[in-house]
Amino acid sequence: MAMNPALPGLRLALGPVLYYWPRETLFAFYERVAELPVSLVYLGETVCSKRRSLRTDDWLALARQLAAAGKEVVLSTLALVEAEAELKTLRRLCDNGEFLVEANDMGAVNLLAGRPFTAGPSVNIYNPRTLAYLAGLGLRRWVLPVELGREALTALQLGRPAGVETEVLVYGRLPLAYSARCFTARAHNLPKDDCQYRCLDYPDGQLLETQDAQSFLVLNGIQTQSARTYNLLPVLDELADLGVDILRISPQSHHSERVVELFHRYLVGEIDLASAKEGLHRLMPTGPADGYWFGQAGMKAQAWPQTAF
Repeated sequence: MAMNPALPGLRLALGPVLYYWPRETLFAFYERVAELPVSLVYLGETVCSKRRSLRTDDWLALARQLAAAGKEVVLSTLALVEAEAELKTLRRLCDNGEFLVEANDMGAVNLLAGRPFTAGPSVNIYNPRTLAYLAGLGLRRWVLPVELGREALTALQLGRPAGVETEVLVYGRLPLAYSARCFTARAHNLPKDDCQYRCLDYPDGQLLETQDAQSFLVLNGIQTQSARTYNLLPVLDELADLGVDILRISPQSHHSERVVELFHRYLVGEIDLASAKEGLHRLMPTGPADGYWFGQAGMKAQAWPQTAF
C-alpha cells in the first residue's frame, strides 16, 4: 500500500529497555524485535549499572544478531555515571568499533568526540548553538529532550546542522529525572548498595498514586518517570512537517510489538488515525499524555479526549 503522503520518510526506532528485565526475558524480547518493522534498535543499560541481566559481551552479541536481521543498531550508555567500574564499561562501549553509540551524558560525549555518535534525550540540547557545537564533535543524530515541545523543536530544526538527524520520543513513559539515590530501594526500606534487585519486581516500574488514587509517577530505580504514557501519534503529521527523521518507541513489558505494529500501519496508510488511536488507547497502562508537546503541563492529554473511547 502506498505511503501516507502526509508522513513521508518517517522511520521507527525502538529505544533501550528502561526497566530491569530478567536475562531470558530480554533475549526473547529481542528475538521478536528482529521481526518488527523498526529501522533502528537501541541496546544497553541506561539507568543502573547494577542491572546485570546482560553483560557488555551479551549486548554486543545481540547487536550483531539484530544487525544481521537488517536493523541499524546503536549502543546506549548510562545517563548517570558515578563509579570507576561504570566508566570502564562506558569506555569499552565507546571504543567498540562496530556500532554507533548513543551518549546519554556529557562524559560519553567527551569520550566519543571526533567520532560519529548520537545524543540521547538526557543530553540537554535546548538550542541551536548546542546542536551545532555537538555536531562539530561528531554528532550524527539527536533525540529531543522529553520536556521540550513543538515550539522548541521548531527553533532547533531551523538551526539544525547539515548531516544531523532528528529523533523524537513518540511513545513511552517519560524519563523525568535521575538521582544518585535509588527510589525503588528506598521504597522498600533498603539501602542502595543492598537493594536486593527489587526493580526485578516491577517490569514497568513502581507506580505511585496521589492521595485521591490518581496515577502520578513511576519509580524505576534511580529514574523517575511519568505514570502516563507519552503518545504523539495524533501529531505525527506535525513532526513530518518539521523535518523529523525518526520516531522513538520506548519498550514496555507487554504489547510493545502491537504498539510498533499500530504506528507502522498508520505511517504506511493501512489504518486511519482514529483506528490507530483506538488500538493504542487499550495498550497504555495508565492512559496517554502529550502536554509537553503543546507547551502545557506534561500530564495533559490534549490530543486524547477521554470521551473518545
